[in-house]
Amino acid sequence: MPLFTLDELADAVEIIRPIVAPTPTYAWPLLAQRIGAKVFVKHENHTPTGAFKIRGGLVYVEALRRANALPAGFVTATRGNHGQSIAYAATRVGKPAIIVVPEGNSAEKNAAMAAWGGQLVISGRDFDEARPVAAQIAADKGYLQTPAFHHELVRGVATYPLELFQAAEDLDVVYVPIGMGSGVCATITVRDLLGLKTEIVGVVAENAPAFGLSFVAGEVVRGESANTFADGMACRAPLPEPLEILRAGASRVVAVSDNEIAEAMRIYYSDTHNVAEGAGAAPLAALMKERGKYAGKRVGLALSGGNVDASHYAHILSGQTPTVG
Repeated sequence: MPLFTLDELADAVEIIRPIVAPTPTYAWPLLAQRIGAKVFVKHENHTPTGAFKIRGGLVYVEALRRANALPAGFVTATRGNHGQSIAYAATRVGKPAIIVVPEGNSAEKNAAMAAWGGQLVISGRDFDEARPVAAQIAADKGYLQTPAFHHELVRGVATYPLELFQAAEDLDVVYVPIGMGSGVCATITVRDLLGLKTEIVGVVAENAPAFGLSFVAGEVVRGESANTFADGMACRAPLPEPLEILRAGASRVVAVSDNEIAEAMRIYYSDTHNVAEGAGAAPLAALMKERGKYAGKRVGLALSGGNVDASHYAHILSGQTPTVG
């Protein structure tokens, strides 16, 4: 049973379109030369918040508004892009949003969340420690805790793979980064609704392998750590629902190292002059790792966001890899 129908997907497009124009899908010739395939990049780094998550937040909050179920306020845990989306969407309907981020979170993502109207609370060593703090705040204040994965969030996020499949027909494969699973589950669902045969490959960081381990095991496997600078993929505790969708619809999950992610960020800059954050560059890192599989094929990459702190980015462009922990 899909998470939504084509009609519900069309409705999501109507909800987001006044705010989020279709982001570009470009086939960059230097990437094609480097990979030996036609590479189509879906530029979700070009949304108003610099990442794909805004689509989910807008649809999630609008669904509550239509149901006359808007809460007194919203609370969520995040590493940044999800928090921006909830702060943005909550502010549009006049509701407060408390955003719980872990210690050492991206300073520039924190600033953006605050600028969109979010009230920041810093707690926990990573995302998975921030989640129970958000739950306690929600209980104390009577606010709604917004999860990282929800069918309305996925319905909104799904508008980006829809745009990708419409812009680049007959893709042989699409690589998608995995954080808590909304992006890859949205891509799988849209692929299936459109009746396409495109292969979907999930991408995780070697230093945050929980989703990859769970995919192989067939059950949730908690990770011991998520010490990757690619904060959008820093998950230790996968949820059962996205794991089930992933296992049913993806061909495999590829793990990439932080060094490989950093190199992909440099390649995106040199070959396209686009800024990609770690999670946004991970699909390119995975394609580089597997380039022999798709020689002469048509490959899609989800550049899911470009929100990386300037100091980290300068470090990466100088040829280095940021360390975590």
